[in-house]
This record gives sequence, C-alpha cells and structure tokens, in this order.
Amino acid sequence: MKEYYSISEVADLLSVSKETLRRWDRNGKLPAVREPMSNYRVYHKDQLKIFDSLDFLFHPEGNDNLVRPDKDYYAIELFAGAGGLALGLEEAGINCLALNEIDHWACETLRKNRPEWNVIEEDIKNVSFEDLKGRVDVVTGGFPCQAFSYAGKKLGLEDARGTLFYDFARVVNETKPPICVGENVRGLLTHDNGRTIQGMISVLDEIGYNVIMPRVFKTIFYKVPQKRERVLIVGIRKDFNPALFEFPKPYHKIYTLRDALKKGELFDTDVPPSPGSKYPEKKKKVLDLVPAGGYWRDLPVEIQKEYMGGSFYLGGGKTGMARRMSWDEPSLTLTCSPAQKQTERCHPEETRPFTVREYARIQTFPDDWQFAGPVSHQYKQIGNAVPVNFAKEVGYAIIRYLNRVYSK
Repeated sequence: MKEYYSISEVADLLSVSKETLRRWDRNGKLPAVREPMSNYRVYHKDQLKIFDSLDFLFHPEGNDNLVRPDKDYYAIELFAGAGGLALGLEEAGINCLALNEIDHWACETLRKNRPEWNVIEEDIKNVSFEDLKGRVDVVTGGFPCQAFSYAGKKLGLEDARGTLFYDFARVVNETKPPICVGENVRGLLTHDNGRTIQGMISVLDEIGYNVIMPRVFKTIFYKVPQKRERVLIVGIRKDFNPALFEFPKPYHKIYTLRDALKKGELFDTDVPPSPGSKYPEKKKKVLDLVPAGGYWRDLPVEIQKEYMGGSFYLGGGKTGMARRMSWDEPSLTLTCSPAQKQTERCHPEETRPFTVREYARIQTFPDDWQFAGPVSHQYKQIGNAVPVNFAKEVGYAIIRYLNRVYSK
C-alpha cells in the first residue's frame, strides 16, 4: 500500500488543481512533506484522512465491484450515442433490449458493432416503449441538461414537457422497471441554481420512484485513465427497497495516459494506428515549445501574449489552453473536437491531437469497437461517450441491486 502521494495524485484524488494544493500548503491546511527517498514534496497517506471522500484509501477490502447476475437482466438505453454506457452494461452482464439515438452516425456505430441490438434511430419524442412493460429491469440514459419551466412549487411530469428529461421520465413511466439510472455532467447539480436537479427528483417522485441522492463520480477511480466526472441519478421504484442499492466503490489505482496508449494492465497491445486531426502550422509551432504536462504558461512571455490574446490579461488559470498531456498522469477530459483552442489535448511526445483510436482508448473502448462516419463525427461520438470501464462498474452496481430485490 502506498505511503506517499505526489501533488499530481492528490490533485486527482480531490479533484482540485495543483495550484489549490500549493495554496493549502502555504496556509497550512494541507502542508506537503519531503518524501524520504526522493526529497520531492509529497503528502503522507495519513494526512489524507481529513477528507471523507478519500475514505476508500484506508479500506482496501471494498474495492472489488464484480458481481454476476442471478438471472437475465434487460436494459433500455436512451440517448445511446456511440454505445459506451450500453457496452459497459453488457460487459457487466446486462442484456440490451433496445437503444434509442437520433444521431445517424452514432446509430451506424451501434449497428456496426452489435448487429443484433435493436437500434431505434428516431427522435425520442416519437418513440413509445409501452409494449416492453414488464420486460425491462433498468432504463438508462444520458439526457442533455435543460432547465424546466416552473409552473408550481412541486414539479410533475407535465412540467418537464419539452425537455429531453421529460422523455427519459416518460419511458421510465411507460415501462416501470425496478430501477432507472440517468447520467450527466457534474454541472447538472448546480444548473439553474440547483432547481433543475430538484425538478428531476420531483418528476421521478411523481411517477413512483425514490431518488437516491445524486452523486459526482470521478472516473479515474473506476479504471478510466481520464479526469472525467459524471453525475449519476438513480431512481428506485417505490415498491422496492432503495436501501439495497449501493453505488460502485472506487479503486485505489489511478491509470495514466501511458496505461491507455501502451501495452499493460488496461490493454494487451500498444494503441493501433488510426486517422486523426492535425494542428494548423501556426499552432503546431507554439505547441512544439510546450513540455509534457505543461500549458501556455510554460511558453516564453511574448508568445504567451500573442497566443492568448486578450485572455492573457484576464484572471483564472485557463490550464486547458496550449496543453500537452503527460504520460504519467491521466488525460484531461476529452472534448468533441481535439484541436479546438482552449481545450487542447496535445500528445505527450508528438505535436498533434490524439488520433481516433487514442481517443477511444482514453475512453476505454476496446480496439475492436469501430466508429462510423467522417473522422470529425467519430471524435464527437467518442468525446460524448460514457467511459466503458466506468459504465461496467455502474452495471455491477445495478446487477447487485437487482439480485437483491429479486431474491426477496
């Protein structure tokens, strides 16, 4: 078991910046110490006991989420995208009964990889799943975050009409599974000053579901080499016991970009070659000057000013700009366009964006999962996806719950 954690590792564990840790070091909230062998500034494991969110570091026995289904379980996947969530649930042991997605190329991706899946390419507003009532164990989906129109103090299903969450709730109401799981960005929790998430909870309550307090998950703790965060909203049908549900437990090990792209524990081979975007020559010359793990502040000051323009004089770290990844840290969260300014994700050695297959590896898609459409659409599909390994851990949590409720 590790005794010392680097500044980078603790920043990942707490989901804060290195600059925040340095400030905590200066003001005594979390003073760094010298590691005996290397003399680097680090944190002793015992210093981290003050953070409730890091309790898993001190209880290693709770790290294995693997569970086998006691019988066949079936899911409906809404807003399925390129299939990251559906594939992870399948790997955990949940069968996919139907998937809905409006984007043509994402549907082609699903069909290409799983010809046997029932892929419904249609606007969800035009799709009913009433004929599947009684056959569905879980409805899942990553609906976009939209504000409600507040007609009254307690929102109901009709108040959510016009939002894509309405259609998620409608399908849950049509099929009445024991459990439903929505996933979203962490910003959902503060969207419209928290009223959006409260509206969602109210709607699910009206249609007969108790909502377990939504939580933010850092996917780096779930075998994903990427600093991506997702919110899970879990609804339990009111005739079942919500206390039987447990969220997936985090793992100790954090995987890095090296683990994603090189042969090792996550993948049996180095990442295969594939197409990818290129930087314009002017941007490439700038990024050539950025070291691994660095960003725009590592450039000469005159180049900083030219590259950043007016942003140079504004506050904030803007640490995603002119950013080159490091082999020894997880990737920053992937975006839908790998070369866009403000969110550069430059390869650690070569001055270029990640390729399609590198993108897929960072999202833990297997190498045989092929993406349809032009390269720009492939990037978009992968960037929007739920990391497969995280989805698999969520799948185990769903299976554990279903095993428990059906055995009662």
